[in-house]
Amino acid sequence: MTTHKKYFIQTFGCQANKADSERIAGDYQNRGYIETINWKEADEIVINTCSVRQRAEDRVIGFLYNIEKYLNNEAKKKKSFKIILTGCMLHHDKETLEEKMPLIDEFLPISEVGFNTPSIRKDKKHAFVPISNGCNSFCTYCIVPYSRGREVSRPMKDVINEVKKLVDSGYQEITLLGQNVNSYGLEKIGVSLRKKMIGKKTFSRKDLPSNESQYLDFKDLPPFVKLIQEISNFKGLKIIRFMSANPWDFHDELIAEIGKNKKIDRFVHIAVQSGSNNVLYRMNRGYTREDYILLIKKLKKADKNITVGTDIIVGFPGETDEEFNETLDLAKTIKWKVGFVNIYSPRPGTAADKLYKDDIPHIIKKKRWLILEKEINRKNLSNRPKVV
Repeated sequence: MTTHKKYFIQTFGCQANKADSERIAGDYQNRGYIETINWKEADEIVINTCSVRQRAEDRVIGFLYNIEKYLNNEAKKKKSFKIILTGCMLHHDKETLEEKMPLIDEFLPISEVGFNTPSIRKDKKHAFVPISNGCNSFCTYCIVPYSRGREVSRPMKDVINEVKKLVDSGYQEITLLGQNVNSYGLEKIGVSLRKKMIGKKTFSRKDLPSNESQYLDFKDLPPFVKLIQEISNFKGLKIIRFMSANPWDFHDELIAEIGKNKKIDRFVHIAVQSGSNNVLYRMNRGYTREDYILLIKKLKKADKNITVGTDIIVGFPGETDEEFNETLDLAKTIKWKVGFVNIYSPRPGTAADKLYKDDIPHIIKKKRWLILEKEINRKNLSNRPKVV
């Protein structure tokens, strides 16, 4: 009788992390492993990490603490499983991770997990499909360009073939994933900001890359629009969603496609992060509140039934009461259907951590969070769109 080895995957973070874990599961099952829902029974435990905020990293540490506690409580039970760390926390130096998490046996960069084997998806109706990885935007608060690297788009043919196989096997809903999906196919090759930052005694705004539109010249349509049009041809596909989308590279051609292509979900999530132009500048977001308002007006004009969600950070370094009130005013103007409101958490290694002092007391951050949460989300509890 053949005894199969068992794997367990603990996933923290966003939809991109969930999609990565589905790919990792596919790799394990391709090698003959079977999944277990109990990590204590596993031969290999994979921890897929998030690093967007300190609380996310703390949850990883907490999970490892539970494993260590289990081993200690079992009369110094000998460790019988291998623990593998992957995901966004790998932006930390290996020495730092080894010091913080001595139980880890192996570090697996997510870039080493390819698309050679089918992902293992438990949802048989809806599927996440990654179309790009990494980010070129370098918002000052964000760790993603350091944890996931520069933006790299998957070949369009590969994405289309994956979606076709999913539709042929019965999937009706697809969510296209990327750190900025609407810049799909438009990435530029350049020197990593991280390399410029390491070893520098001083760091200033002029060291930041421009976060304006990456719109490149092409003959007809932006690649993301062409991708959506291609997969829309599959008859069995009923709903197309995409995330994350940002104001830059949200071209008029994409707005027009959303307006006329009813397979695209009428709920569109577009991160704003702040309603203050001063804060947006410190964040290196590359647009103004006026740009954002114009974008939403264009979407509403394309189809009055389109609803919008967003991401917001409160308590960014230097955020004054006036700047916060500008964000609150924007919330009242746009009337988002859902808003993911986050309290600023400094991420070591980011530009904001080098440029700005985390000078907003937590009690004020929490107060601002509560005000926006009430304004955006509590008004819409009975009418919130589906966010997969």
